[in-house]
Amino acid sequence: MTSAAGETRAGNGDATAYLATAGRARAALDAIRRTADARLEPVAVIGASGRSGSNLCRALAAEGLSFRPVVRSAARWAATGLAGEPRLADLTDAPALRAALAGAGRIVSCAHARHAPAILAAAPPGVPLVLMGSTRRFSRWADDHGDGVRQGEAALLASTRPGVILHPTMIYGAQGEDNVQRLAALLRRLPLAPLPGGGRALVQPIHQSDVTRAVLAALRRDWTAPQALVIAGPEPVRYADFLRAVCHAAGFPPPRVVPIPLAPLLAAAPLLRLLPGLPRIRAAELRRLTEDKAFDTGPMRSLLGVAPIGLAEGLALTFPPR
Repeated sequence: MTSAAGETRAGNGDATAYLATAGRARAALDAIRRTADARLEPVAVIGASGRSGSNLCRALAAEGLSFRPVVRSAARWAATGLAGEPRLADLTDAPALRAALAGAGRIVSCAHARHAPAILAAAPPGVPLVLMGSTRRFSRWADDHGDGVRQGEAALLASTRPGVILHPTMIYGAQGEDNVQRLAALLRRLPLAPLPGGGRALVQPIHQSDVTRAVLAALRRDWTAPQALVIAGPEPVRYADFLRAVCHAAGFPPPRVVPIPLAPLLAAAPLLRLLPGLPRIRAAELRRLTEDKAFDTGPMRSLLGVAPIGLAEGLALTFPPR
């Protein structure tokens, strides 16, 4: 017969053995991950002093991965407060860029996708690339930004280089970004919100934290061929509802949405710069308010394993309670 005390001692022994086994399993998995990550290092981060670049470098540092910031200005890199000796290179200076990328295990570019041909030419042979594009490449309104993204995507896809170009929707939530903060600053001063079509067009913004997670996942994935991939928030919302959500998160009541044709808005946009305290609204931004920006996140979830956070959660992080 086994006493109650004996059963307790046996149970404690089983628990101790289980915890020890689980600890060894975690240690083994950590070792495997460290070994796998070693092939990534150092990660050369082009545009490391920008918003997406600096967020990525912080995430790499937090995961213990070595990275090499590739920037044009040592002063701008120092202003990020991040450790690491930068490699200075202008993307139009082929020899300097080639030297900055030499020896990299992976390369991420947070610079505009128009520079993809120069990066492809300067990168060491066979080193995988992760490029940042934009869903502006799908816009029907032609502009230099969207054209440059399309050219960068075409250059990567035409190459034999393993890697991916990630096309984010509107990014919000980064320190210093000027999307939702600028929108909130404008809406706080307006009694009415004149929107083309009443703001019925769809938007699907993505939080900066999800962009960073997507880039980290893309770095760790073994790409067998060049690919393009959209990264976006979990679901599209009407622009008018997005506007209201921003106001709610920023802590003030939203102005009433007033439907208005696009043409008068385009005519009025240059006048805003004459009014003190109001941010400038570009004509291209107004035109894009008339087209839906809704995307399937299935490939993002399946290929990168990233489930993006919802808009309410992202805005709560962007506008923390005071």
